[in-house]
Amino acid sequence: MAQDYRENLILALDTLRAHKLRSFLTVLGVVMGVAVLMLVAALLTGFDQNVTESVTGYGVDTAFISRFDYFSPRLNDRRPKEERLRKPLTLDDGQAILESCPAVKNATVWIAQWEGAHQVRYQQNEVTGIDFRGAFSSFPLVYANAAMRKGRFFTEAENLHRENVVVIGENVADALFPNLEPVGKEIRVDGSTFQVIGVIEKAKGFGPNDEDRRVIIPYYSFRKIYPAAYEQNIRIQARPGELEQAVDQAREVLRRRRNVAYKDRDNFSIQTSQQAVEEFHAIIGMVALAMVVLSSIGLLIGGVGVMNIMLVSVTERTREIGIRKAIGARSRDVTWQFLFEAMTLTCAGGVIGIALTFGIVLLVRRVTEMQAAVPLWAVLAGLAVSVSVGLIFGVWPAVKAARLDPVEALRYE
Repeated sequence: MAQDYRENLILALDTLRAHKLRSFLTVLGVVMGVAVLMLVAALLTGFDQNVTESVTGYGVDTAFISRFDYFSPRLNDRRPKEERLRKPLTLDDGQAILESCPAVKNATVWIAQWEGAHQVRYQQNEVTGIDFRGAFSSFPLVYANAAMRKGRFFTEAENLHRENVVVIGENVADALFPNLEPVGKEIRVDGSTFQVIGVIEKAKGFGPNDEDRRVIIPYYSFRKIYPAAYEQNIRIQARPGELEQAVDQAREVLRRRRNVAYKDRDNFSIQTSQQAVEEFHAIIGMVALAMVVLSSIGLLIGGVGVMNIMLVSVTERTREIGIRKAIGARSRDVTWQFLFEAMTLTCAGGVIGIALTFGIVLLVRRVTEMQAAVPLWAVLAGLAVSVSVGLIFGVWPAVKAARLDPVEALRYE
């Protein structure tokens, strides 16, 4: 039996070598289908790793509190009316959480002014679209992704005295001071002068187009510039192993302070890093499903092409089939011969698709910062799918060849 399979495989490879161009054009759909399937898996794996690192970089033991169900300043105008009418969080809310929640180790409040674009300038260099906010000195204690690359963070004394000091993100520093030491320099943020006292290290997981544009000044200094600013947000840090309790306690405090009735839903949002990752995975799952459907179309087209070319091959080799049957080949032998040819054809397409995917992934890793990688399961799935296409769409041609009458086949011209 093993000898028969080996002979069928050799015959299949000989057929591929004899019709190289035709074979390649036949499995082009399989190549594209497998390549798309694996490329999506590789890119989503890399993107997932980047986003997961970015989200968990805020701290696995922290939770973010906002008045919106999903925090993004770009979505404010498109939110449901109920969300837009919610009253903002306050500084006192953050203080109450810190004082009333035993499971909360630290809490920090920061404020932003989302109306209008902000800019920072040093001499002729300028960066627009910055992430400009006012924060307390506890900010780097709660935010795990606020490690200092150079200099220091501002103190609570500087915050209380409304000092004009600022810490900036790594990308902002590189843009403003390409060949200079940023610490100690004076920059202008929205027209106000601030002295740079520190540079925040770019967090892990930031993508190629997700630059660290943070510009952070003391909370009360921000209120001095924007006295009408009201968009405040809170991040809490739980004691070790008590994140769920911290979230529940913070929710209870906020519901009481914001007069939320027992049966009413929260008019604020509390989200942990793990919840954010799970929501992202749900989105990724939908994208992956859509890509699988698209790649399936390519595989279907490739499968139909394989079936057609195998039917042509049966017609071209009718006399060969007749001779094989005349000298003792069984119908099962002929069936497996053509099935092996179809599976070898599509498997070759799968191998080409895998090689193409690895080439594209290497290019992506070289050009961007995305940690794209082809997972082993995607390689195995690509091979399995390509062979399955040959097996499924090669059945009809193989059965047709096996059913040929040897006498009629020998008479075929």
